[in-house]
Amino acid sequence: MATHFTSLRALQRYDGFAGRCVRGALRSLGWLRAPFWVLALFTGAKSFADNPILGSRALNRAGLHVWRLQTAHALARWRRARLARSIPRHLREQFDRDGFIVVTELLPAAEFREVQAAVLGTPFESRIHQQGDTITRRVPLGPEVAARCPALKRLVRGATWRGVMAYVASARTAPLYYVQTVCGGVAEGPPDPQLELHCDTFHPSLKAWFFLTDLEEDGRPLTYVAGSHRLSPERIAWEQRKSIEVMETGDRLSQRGSFRIRPDELPELALPEPTRFCVPANTLVVVDTCGFHARASSHRPTVRVELWAYCRRNPFLPWASAGIFSLQRFAGRRAELLLSGLDWLDRVGLRKQHWTRAGRFRPIDP
Repeated sequence: MATHFTSLRALQRYDGFAGRCVRGALRSLGWLRAPFWVLALFTGAKSFADNPILGSRALNRAGLHVWRLQTAHALARWRRARLARSIPRHLREQFDRDGFIVVTELLPAAEFREVQAAVLGTPFESRIHQQGDTITRRVPLGPEVAARCPALKRLVRGATWRGVMAYVASARTAPLYYVQTVCGGVAEGPPDPQLELHCDTFHPSLKAWFFLTDLEEDGRPLTYVAGSHRLSPERIAWEQRKSIEVMETGDRLSQRGSFRIRPDELPELALPEPTRFCVPANTLVVVDTCGFHARASSHRPTVRVELWAYCRRNPFLPWASAGIFSLQRFAGRRAELLLSGLDWLDRVGLRKQHWTRAGRFRPIDP
């Protein structure tokens, strides 16, 4: 036991020393990092604040951001054309028109009740993150959850499910999956930033929610602006204007590449009011998060539980095929491995880990 603690202290000292060395080296490099900033132009890097090339007012006035935007969307269309056969036609048409897919009664009633009972009532090791007055709790869909709920494992491996996810993500890359609990209005803090209409990034990407509880009108439902995933001339002009002005606005989240939009700006982009997904449990909603979306507000504390999926890969890759980490032997542990990697980066001081360990909770717990 003493040897174990000695080794642990040595590892912690090493992590701290390594972090100080790396941070010092990065600070001393200065503009020697410019080649990496240039290479980032051909990745999903989106933060105007962290990359002076992406954040350059002169380059964005000349069209840098718009070039990245249009190129990424053109490649997504190319990949989706090759994935079209993997998704039922009526769902593909719904997505192409609206930017989202909604499927109610996804599972047979008896099978869904099995999923609810297995997931909602079982304590799992959880992570939490607070934004404003909202606390979100997540459990990676790893071996423990899969063993407790084989029906959920079968669902995400089904051909139709995988086809829908691939088409919206514009790639066969397996999404990251979490059992997610969103507790809104339960903590002290400013308004939840997720209540503001925003796009996650400049390129097509996927988020999906398979709701395990009902989503009522005043239950902070997801909202999405139909058609806002498409690049209209109005959207392109808005994006260029935002890219030029963003570093002077003081809007931290927009500066990090998640542009906010006011509801009164939507008519200027020929866009409708947001659609509110007040849906019953056993409903799947899949969206392209380059479209504008938000969490609706509520006057009361709320709790909702869902299977949440996320996929965002390099938008400049022309092929739609998946990588090695999408193979089944790796895909089931990717979310857990990602969290462990972020824990290490936090320990050495290279990147803040926002998802902290919270102990064992049932997903339905407030």
